[in-house]
Amino acid sequence: MSEKIYDVPAEWARRAWVDQAKYQEMYARSVKDPNGFWAEQAKRIGWMKPFTKVQNASFAPGNISVKWFEDGVLNVAWNCIDRHLHTRGDQTAIIWEGDNPSESKHITYRQLHDEVCRMANILRTRNVKKGDRVTIYLPMIPEAAYAMLACARIGAIHSVVFAGFSPDSLAQRITDCQSKIIITADEGLRGGKKVPLKANVDAAVAKSGGVDWVVVVKRTGAAVDMNPSRDLWYHDAARMVTTECPCEHMHAEDPLFILYTSGSTGQPKGVLHTSGGYLVFASLTHQYVFDYHEGDIYWCTADVGWVTGHSYILYGPLANGATTLMFEGVPNYPDNSRFWNVIDKHKVKHLLHRPDRDPRADAGRRRAGQENLAQESPIARHRRRADQSGSVGMVSPRGRRPALPDRRYLVADRDRRHSDYAAARRHQTQAGFGDAAVLRRAA
Repeated sequence: MSEKIYDVPAEWARRAWVDQAKYQEMYARSVKDPNGFWAEQAKRIGWMKPFTKVQNASFAPGNISVKWFEDGVLNVAWNCIDRHLHTRGDQTAIIWEGDNPSESKHITYRQLHDEVCRMANILRTRNVKKGDRVTIYLPMIPEAAYAMLACARIGAIHSVVFAGFSPDSLAQRITDCQSKIIITADEGLRGGKKVPLKANVDAAVAKSGGVDWVVVVKRTGAAVDMNPSRDLWYHDAARMVTTECPCEHMHAEDPLFILYTSGSTGQPKGVLHTSGGYLVFASLTHQYVFDYHEGDIYWCTADVGWVTGHSYILYGPLANGATTLMFEGVPNYPDNSRFWNVIDKHKVKHLLHRPDRDPRADAGRRRAGQENLAQESPIARHRRRADQSGSVGMVSPRGRRPALPDRRYLVADRDRRHSDYAAARRHQTQAGFGDAAVLRRAA
């Protein structure tokens, strides 16, 4: 395969928030004066009570502790929704693209506020309070975003479980975090196929026990078993509550969510993320790594069941007042041009995807006979719509994958153990956070 460097257009370099010199300046300050640097970055979010401590860290043997902004008070949902209402209430916050190309929806910040408050009030009427765990087992539908933000609003800790996981995997996570309430759907849709989510929840709860309530979103309208003493339909409950719900005051080190490892190497491990430091970093990296500007349409193709989906579909973009796209489907349904059709349909400016770790995309490529998509004119036409393409944990334009023409490539994180990183080093390429020419041949 021939190799070629695609230089960043001069217009993009001029527009970028951070160029190489600016990055080096920011990095040097973060090393020389970390407290001053991060105190300045923390101004990008709103605080109910300003912090006076920035970092409180110990790496001593037997005393590992890292705390950020620990005496500050904030609310993550308020930062992602309420503070934008005055200036961008009627702006689209979330574009939802359904599994079926005929289904899509634009949700404004004002509409998002109302739906999140309804979901939060449903939880509160079921006695969910600050510190309680809520398991979310939903497809990629707007209600998944509502549920996550509703938990953040009232101080509950959400545990999102990927909707492709089995009842046994779900039961493990329910048991470990001692969740008393589950939010799910009747069924999910992926690639035109139905996933029996409610039936999976019933099987998981029978194994785990300890669940008091199951809130069920009607996605497909399929007939499902409903336990009258435990289960309730979301749409019925939403009619009984208001669209006003005060935000819980949360300390910066209060937990925001638990996300479990896959369990492929043993018992799944719950990783706890707290509120203040997480939101500052998600907001910062969304703006600078993806060079997000006002009015851009941004799409991260991850599932909210993974941390990339938490940070770069929901919390980072919404904290920045962005328009973020949420996709229910798969790359190869109804055909292998689906991603590029979505880009064209919604005028996507930024795309974040990880093709080498997406079995759906790989399956599509195999079924298509490993065709060179870059040479297929309709797809090339769609690809010209997206000005910026990013990958997570890999360097895709060199080595195993052909580059998309006229694109800017970003690396959201670099795993030095990853084979693509080693390949990039062999090709003498480098990637720098915030670099206007992010992928370039080393000098």
